[in-house]
Amino acid sequence: MGKGGFMLAAAPQIPCLLATFEQDCLSRWTPCNGMAAPTLIEAIAVTHVEFILIHPFREGNGRLSRLLADVMAIQGGHETLDYSTWETRKADYISAIHSGLAGDYEPMCGLVAAAMQASDSRISEST
Repeated sequence: MGKGGFMLAAAPQIPCLLATFEQDCLSRWTPCNGMAAPTLIEAIAVTHVEFILIHPFREGNGRLSRLLADVMAIQGGHETLDYSTWETRKADYISAIHSGLAGDYEPMCGLVAAAMQASDSRISEST
């Protein structure tokens, strides 16, 4: 089963995929306290891509992965991310996930950086 050009993880693979995700992403990157912005951006980008790739449901992948990204941003001392650029650049977002599948996280790093900058700009404009 798939959605949006991605095959969803097969149910029997979920425990192994989650264990790898815990080891390679969550244990490595979280909590994000005291991370410099470039490291935080990379942490969010890699974790986001890897979670999207293993999340086994047709619906809810985006919401849960953005919630995880927001938690990581807050741990890193930032506000929740502004995902408006992800929505307006949906093709770039999908392409970034595909790049991450091949081990290239730079496109997603760019999208995370844009979401963080938009969020920081929104907050500074409102104060």
